[in-house]
Amino acid sequence: MSTPIGNLEDITYRAVRTLGEVDIIAAEDTRRTLKLLNHYNIKKKLVACHEHNEQEAAKGLIDQMLQGQNVALVSDGGAPLISDPGFRLVSMAVESGLEAVPIPGACAAIAGLCGAGLPTDRFMFCGFLPKKQGKLREALENVKDVQATLIFYESPKRVLKVIEGMTQVLGDRTAVLAREITKIHEEFIRGTLSGIAEELNSREGVKGECTLIVSGPEAQNPDLGSLDGLIRMEVAKGQLSASKLSAKLAKQFGIEKKKVYAMILALKDAK
Repeated sequence: MSTPIGNLEDITYRAVRTLGEVDIIAAEDTRRTLKLLNHYNIKKKLVACHEHNEQEAAKGLIDQMLQGQNVALVSDGGAPLISDPGFRLVSMAVESGLEAVPIPGACAAIAGLCGAGLPTDRFMFCGFLPKKQGKLREALENVKDVQATLIFYESPKRVLKVIEGMTQVLGDRTAVLAREITKIHEEFIRGTLSGIAEELNSREGVKGECTLIVSGPEAQNPDLGSLDGLIRMEVAKGQLSASKLSAKLAKQFGIEKKKVYAMILALKDAK
């Protein structure tokens, strides 16, 4: 289930009720989860389930669930499995015929995207980028042409280096760095990647977990002159109907079918 990413009030009634009803809580960091439980006066058995022990911990938790125990899975904050442990436990539970019930709530990626002011109709969550320079560049090359807003997680120690790498590979795109989301010092730094890097360089350091939201590549303006030439050639051939031709050329040039259709009709009417 999702738990707060900073502000302890960012938890659903359902999540609080469920934490109070389950038999075991599997936590990425039992100390941090204990603070949350104490805040809501919940006393439950805590079992550590993190990236270093998840495989073994999952086996024990599956055995407990097969015996009728209910287990809640939580991470340090936000949604488990999203750049956090939990995949092995959930997949093993499903394979064992157990029910996996998601309880939604806070998520830094979605919170950051909603406050960024960048397009939200299509986005891609990329998580944490590789630490090695070569792998980092390769990962960025793989998403360079994705027509969507890109969302990354990064630590405050590496975020400046990552932004500089992004500028080299992706270009100086519009971006937003969301820092300390939902906490007292929440901040959204807006501008270009180079502008954000300049701002961070002017500070003594960066604090708090960072969510970086980067705009997709700029849409290329279609060459309407070439399109008009193709329309004239295809109409002269007479092999495709106006509807089929407009669909074909709209896909090829990345523009609306109705616009191409209107150009075809205008050419035919001019004859």
